[in-house]
Amino acid sequence: MKNEQVIPQVNIQEYFREVVASALANQKKEADEETVFYVVNLLAYFIRTERLFIDTEEGVMLQPLAQIYAEAVNAASTEEQSRSLQRLGDVALLIAGVFSDSLNRKLVDVDYYIAMGGSAYGHLADLIKDSFRGRALGGIFSELSHKFGDFVEVLGEVSERAHLTSSSDVMRLYEVWLRTGSKRAEARLRRLGIDPIPGLIHQH
Repeated sequence: MKNEQVIPQVNIQEYFREVVASALANQKKEADEETVFYVVNLLAYFIRTERLFIDTEEGVMLQPLAQIYAEAVNAASTEEQSRSLQRLGDVALLIAGVFSDSLNRKLVDVDYYIAMGGSAYGHLADLIKDSFRGRALGGIFSELSHKFGDFVEVLGEVSERAHLTSSSDVMRLYEVWLRTGSKRAEARLRRLGIDPIPGLIHQH
């Protein structure tokens, strides 16, 4: 028989919505509400850090931007190409904005990620402009392309406020809490300003 255990869940989207809005205001930058919503959802989606990495023969690693770009160029369909371009833009934005400290150990710098990410979003906006998806999301990708550097700075402030690159890493804490219900992880998340929302997770 299955046992149900109540484990608190973090309202992580609300948390990121607040810190992104605060960073935009603090830096006196403006963005369409839909674009801000996209960026907030992007942060919430990659709260599962394994979504940012790929499995290779050498282990789990971050997929090089050049490889994602090659997948877009060699895509067999427009749908595949648009997915690759979107991932290229998303990954470049997250690395340049949230995890820029990791670039200190690489041969490429943040300018490379800004150029690649901005270009990817721009190509994506053009690629889908005549489609239903383009009518819904084209404006978002176009704004991300033109303001890529601004959003990198905004996410940099989000990273600093949330201590995303330190031992207080919200993403790792969230995963620990979600999987184990750790009281210690809960307390540390609360100190970062994240309020829990009761939810049910089925434990077998």
